[in-house]
Amino acid sequence: MHGLILRTFEMFVRDTHGQADWERLADNAELGTTTFEAMLHYEPQVFDQLLSHVPQELGKPPEAFLEDLGLYLVSHPNCEGLRRLLRFGGVDFIDFLHSLDELPDRTRLAVSDLDLPDLELREHGPAHFSLRIGEGLPGFGHVLVGLLRAMADDYGTLALLDYSDGFQGAERIEITLVETSFAEGRSFDLAGSEEGGTETRRQEARA
Repeated sequence: MHGLILRTFEMFVRDTHGQADWERLADNAELGTTTFEAMLHYEPQVFDQLLSHVPQELGKPPEAFLEDLGLYLVSHPNCEGLRRLLRFGGVDFIDFLHSLDELPDRTRLAVSDLDLPDLELREHGPAHFSLRIGEGLPGFGHVLVGLLRAMADDYGTLALLDYSDGFQGAERIEITLVETSFAEGRSFDLAGSEEGGTETRRQEARA
């Protein structure tokens, strides 16, 4: 298990629940440590041990915890760098969805030894998509549900997401766009300034 994943797990709990809850979770999971190094590798069972103690220590099912982790990756101030990276995927939410196939490769450009599951987006109509998530990272589909929900909000899009376990271990998310301009999204531009609305961002991205 890549240390960056475990470090993200750690920071999410610390930022949203507090240092004491994180230390209690790590201690009760009997990890032998309360901090992870982002560029090291750990045994795969470390992630499973942490996740199995989430209901008892943090009071939520693992699936809900992982979805909240996905939301955190986009919406928390400490993750602004990742949010900006994801926003470079498109000028609107539909463009962003079509960029998801390239996400594992783009991730490897930043962290060469971090392998995310393959992603395959299929378009079934103007407002209906499905995202197939390959094997390789337990719970990644639930993280993506939270991330997609946060990104839809970021773009000002109202979207319905439906998660299911797929064939032969693959996960699947059904995505239905209810309204693409439901609200003004969070400000974003390519130069780094965080002023201006959704239309300004689109004009700048197309320039």
